[in-house]
Amino acid sequence: MSLGFCTKTKSIWKLVGKVFFIFKIVIPLLIILFGMIDLGKAVVAAKDDEIKKSVKSLAMRAVAGVVIFFIPTLVGFIFGIVDEFDEVTSDYDICAKCVSSWNC
Repeated sequence: MSLGFCTKTKSIWKLVGKVFFIFKIVIPLLIILFGMIDLGKAVVAAKDDEIKKSVKSLAMRAVAGVVIFFIPTLVGFIFGIVDEFDEVTSDYDICAKCVSSWNC
């Protein structure tokens, strides 16, 4: 039996999993931090237009943070769909395990 694609590329899938983990945690925190800083600057300036603009910007950043947070969940869902095809299940189990837990 020949090695499948995921078996041959384990190290790449581990790296992808680590990058997704970093994105999932760090980027939403940075987005919220920068949004709070912008909002704080606008409040200190006490200009209504800047406050409204900063609140809108903070809301958009929060939505972006939530979307980024759920990217790994989406990837897991896609692997779950592929997992239903019996002929590729064992190979894609390796990919899914590497991306989600790095223990492959």
